[in-house]
Amino acid sequence: MWTQIAEHISQATQQEFQVKKQRSVSGGCINQGYSLIGDNITYFVKINQASQVEMFAAEALGLKQMLATETIRVPQPICWGMSERVSYIVLEWLEFGRGTNHSWEEMGRKLAQMHQAKGADQFGWDQNNTIGSTPQINTWTDNWADFFAEHRIGYQLKLARRRGGNFPDYTQVVEMVRNLLADRQPQPSLVHGDLWSGNAAVTEAGEPVILDPATYYGDHEVDLAMTELFGGFSGGFYRGYNEVFPLEEGYQKRKTIYNLYHILNHFNLFGGGYGSQANHMIQRILMGQ
Repeated sequence: MWTQIAEHISQATQQEFQVKKQRSVSGGCINQGYSLIGDNITYFVKINQASQVEMFAAEALGLKQMLATETIRVPQPICWGMSERVSYIVLEWLEFGRGTNHSWEEMGRKLAQMHQAKGADQFGWDQNNTIGSTPQINTWTDNWADFFAEHRIGYQLKLARRRGGNFPDYTQVVEMVRNLLADRQPQPSLVHGDLWSGNAAVTEAGEPVILDPATYYGDHEVDLAMTELFGGFSGGFYRGYNEVFPLEEGYQKRKTIYNLYHILNHFNLFGGGYGSQANHMIQRILMGQ
């Protein structure tokens, strides 16, 4: 397997690469991660089942689109494919360090610049991808309220019902989300889509980086909302973001709607207390809080 991956790297970079050593490193929640070490260069490789090759292809496309905005840094995708019944993606190796207030402020500014980059006139993406290991539906849609109500909240509620979740009526929740977002027509922004603290880092040189995207074109606030889940980001990040792209009135209410998507997804992936958390958020939404 490693020999085939090394050959693919050589073809993609047009530079001979031979594996001298590989070691296991963190690959996120659903992948196995490895550092692949050659004579003068190291790559990061994520491995999964062969059936997940399209997930890696979508990740590579998302990273390329983020790179094309020339704003915030992301790991450069080198190559991806299948070898010996596994799928893989090879990425640029980045050495991470500890962030300072300045680097987190810069992360906020750079993310805001990415969100302001022009790219699409509709909401969605060129293909479906994944949020964690859950399919993420990205059908191009003109109206943001329709897109988020149906392809984000509605889809997750359908999955949750199959999983045995006890949630309010599907139609009631989807229509309430649609109504609450009816007046929200943002410019479609290229969003990371899964921006929690584990998917943001700072290099040893102090440069902010985001990684492991679930990319699509949506309301830029979805990324900001998720940064407030699972520990949150530093205050400097939000100061930097608002310098470039100030949040609009009503964000605090929309934040609950946007984060319901991720809590429902966590219920579908992991079960447990995420079901009660999702129900609590649904009740707040239905009451218009």
